[in-house]
Amino acid sequence: AYKALIVEEPEAHLHPQLQVVLLDHLQDIETPVPGQKPVQVFVTSHSPHFASAAKLDSLACLHQGEGKIGAFFPREATFLPKKKEKLQRYLDVTRADLFFARRLILVEGAAERFLVNAMAAKMGIKLREHSVTILSTEGLNFDCFAPLFGGTAIPIRVAILTDADAPGYPALGATPTMSAAATAIAKLANTHIKAYFAARTLEYDLALLPANQEHMLTALADIHPGIAADLKLKVDASAAADKPRELFRGMFDRGPTVSNVKKGEFAQALAAVIADATVSFTTPAYIADALAYVTAP
Repeated sequence: AYKALIVEEPEAHLHPQLQVVLLDHLQDIETPVPGQKPVQVFVTSHSPHFASAAKLDSLACLHQGEGKIGAFFPREATFLPKKKEKLQRYLDVTRADLFFARRLILVEGAAERFLVNAMAAKMGIKLREHSVTILSTEGLNFDCFAPLFGGTAIPIRVAILTDADAPGYPALGATPTMSAAATAIAKLANTHIKAYFAARTLEYDLALLPANQEHMLTALADIHPGIAADLKLKVDASAAADKPRELFRGMFDRGPTVSNVKKGEFAQALAAVIADATVSFTTPAYIADALAYVTAP
């Protein structure tokens, strides 16, 4: 006889760590001991803890959008070699939120997570009300996540925010020269995924906007007052066209003999400055475009 165990929302009132213990137990049930027949287990859940601990091949994603309800099985996605295994390792409890998001922004790291959320709030955009999740891929690992989204996969809007890594110091509004990595990321675009690029890096694009330069120095002074004082003198003495370059180099390209400012630490300080209601801050165009895409009706 066929045996099945069907459990609905087992995470209810259950401690997050015990959710993982329960999932391990349910997965063990499917492997029969000698003399017993196998039991197929079905679990419905809204818990990212379950989603992060489950095997990727065992997941079925139900989604509602575009006027219909559908299902997608990650095991049917086409991954480049070794990318599926990499994704399985990445799916900790934070990144497993991607299975429950209605809209998604993929960024490189913690700095972008802090600042994109802060800039959205400054623009009056409440990402939570739009069910938008900002997810870090910890580098340029967008190709691990992209196969999960699209017209034949999970049909939600996904914006990729990354750097063109153009050489030199492009002027504001200039069309950036795309690096090989950026060109490869651009090819991930499909009916639901769009990629948006900084001219060089997020921090440089922030410095390109004159309204932001003073606030970047204020944030730097909060974590490195000595560096900030010296850099302010250099920036103030520079011509307007050279200020973005001096500001960026003074923090993130300081030379081989001194340490650069840590981007994650700076992003936290700058996010706090942006949150001040009296501060006027300008969001780079590529980020504003990405926010418009994921929050559009």
